Amino acid sequence: MILIGQFDSPYVRRVGIALSLYGLRFDHRPWSTFGDAERIRAYSPLLRVPVLVLDDGDVLLESHAMLDYLDSLMPPERRMFPVAEPDRHRAIKVAALATGFADKAVSLFYERRLHDKPSPAIEKRWRAQIDGALAALEADRKARPGPFWFGPRIGHADIAVACAWRHASEAHYGMIDPTAWPALAAHSAAMESLEVFRKVQQPFVAPA
Repeated sequence: MILIGQFDSPYVRRVGIALSLYGLRFDHRPWSTFGDAERIRAYSPLLRVPVLVLDDGDVLLESHAMLDYLDSLMPPERRMFPVAEPDRHRAIKVAALATGFADKAVSLFYERRLHDKPSPAIEKRWRAQIDGALAALEADRKARPGPFWFGPRIGHADIAVACAWRHASEAHYGMIDPTAWPALAAHSAAMESLEVFRKVQQPFVAPA
């Protein structure tokens, strides 16, 4: 398989971490949607990352779809989304909140970078959405005191939250106050201490 995109993207990184934890071999092409747009276009008409090129040449274009596919390659006991309900839909919800939080952090970054005068109304709305997602995630994590969100093993929810947290913290330095979200800060620090997180990472680099 080939994973396209840079690891400062929370979406690319979560897929890279999952591939590594599953022990699946993949080539990583750290292409930028700005500097390498034409190379990405050959695989994705959306010009977005991540892109996962499968062994048969087919292409997946969205991180949740990629993780769902990777889970399908694993026996049930190794899958990183829970197999049984209600934990399955609860884990999917946590991951969706995390990627939604990341989406708004990315949108806020470009609003500020691409406009001389960012819209105060849009900034206020996106900040409210970020804070709402963080509040929901903080409450959920506090209610689950174990080392991982769902059970004794790391899962996609754990990875999604930590990747989104780091990206937002680096792209918007000082915007996320860890003392306001202590459970999330502790969770993310614990995840970042793991070997796979140290291996699959890249400091945030603002697009040129």
